[in-house]
Amino acid sequence: MAALGTRLLKIKIDSVEYTAQVSKAVITSGEADADFVTFADAAAGGAREYRLEFTAVQDMATTTLWEKVWSNSGTTVACTLNPYGVGTFAPATPGFTFSAVIAEPDGDFIGGEANSSNSARMTFDCSWVLTAKPTRVTTGSF
Repeated sequence: MAALGTRLLKIKIDSVEYTAQVSKAVITSGEADADFVTFADAAAGGAREYRLEFTAVQDMATTTLWEKVWSNSGTTVACTLNPYGVGTFAPATPGFTFSAVIAEPDGDFIGGEANSSNSARMTFDCSWVLTAKPTRVTTGSF
């Protein structure tokens, strides 16, 4: 059994790796907010909504995740979350693929608080809705 480490996770969005710009990345699951619930949804326990929640560094350069969010809100993107940080996925070390809709953050997006540390960076938090439940991937490379 390979337990997840706290330094291994990697993330790609539209085939671009943003691991060096992200300090937190999680997929969350919760009850979907729906005005119309089918009997099939109800029998299965209710509809679910999945989200990619992440914290990233503020860097306004053209090739950064910040810029991708700034310029592409509302766009659906293909993503890969690699929690084990492996080069090749396997049954014991799977990855997850999914599509998410880019959304600007609620809250801080530019700027932040002062800090005397030379390594501290200003960050932003995003929450993107996934179009479906993520797919567990056990073959192929990251």
